[in-house]
Formats: sequence, C-alpha cells, structure tokens
Amino acid sequence: MNTPSFHGSGASLGLLFRQLRDAMWARMKLELSDLGHDLTFSQYVTLKKLAIGPAGVTDLARAAELNPGAMTRLLDRLEAKGLVARTADPADRRALNIHLTESGLLIWQDINKCGERVRERALAGMSEAERSLLTQLLERARNNLTSPES
Repeated sequence: MNTPSFHGSGASLGLLFRQLRDAMWARMKLELSDLGHDLTFSQYVTLKKLAIGPAGVTDLARAAELNPGAMTRLLDRLEAKGLVARTADPADRRALNIHLTESGLLIWQDINKCGERVRERALAGMSEAERSLLTQLLERARNNLTSPES
C-alpha cells in the first residue's frame, strides 16, 4: 500500500507532523539549555499545564501522555527541584492537588519565553492570516482523528 505524499515533498502528513514536533522540541531544548534549564519534554508539558492552575496527577499524566506512576516519579523530580508542591485536595482526602511553587512560577516565565521564541521561529515568514489558517487546519485534522465517529 502506498503512503500518500504531498506535492514535491515526498513526505507523508504523519511524518511531517513528527518532524515538526521533533524540530520544535530540539530548538526548545537549545533555548532551555542556554538559560540553564535541564527539562524533559514531559516536565515542560507538566509545568505548562500547572502554569494554568493546580491539577491532579491523572490530569497531568494525561496532558504529558504518561501513566500515573511515571507522572508521580516526574513530580518527585520536579518537587526535589523546588518547582512544584503537592497539597491535599480539600474535597477528597485521598487526592492531591499539584501546583507550581514560587520558584516554579519564576522558571515558568523563563520557559514560556523560550516557547514563544521557538513558536516565532517556526512561524517566521508567515502572515497573521497564514498563522491563523495553519492553526485552524491543524486543529481540524486533530479533531477529525480524536472526535467520536458519527
């Protein structure tokens, strides 16, 4: 079975997505390294999610595409660095809420600026209309694959 390719590129859509993700993360690692931050992709995703607000282990694991056990170990490492803290959920004694510490918030501001530079580099030369269209098309492709079939 032949894999469809796109005009002149010889690459499949899935391969292009993977190459883009890998290239963005490679650039992000360089940006982070230049500022002295040693973070994995999963740690970055976790800090990004926590920058929005406190979350539970299950939600964080889902966002980082990890199993809950692996997320617990990741949180142990971030907690040892002083970036996150766990507090008891007032609504459920068995559950924990994870949130960024003051140090975590400060580092997130640095990390977020790295992300902005990487996104800007990836979208260089595109007009605002092209950027918007690209985002809309990518969201549509994602939604086509993740929404329940009719």
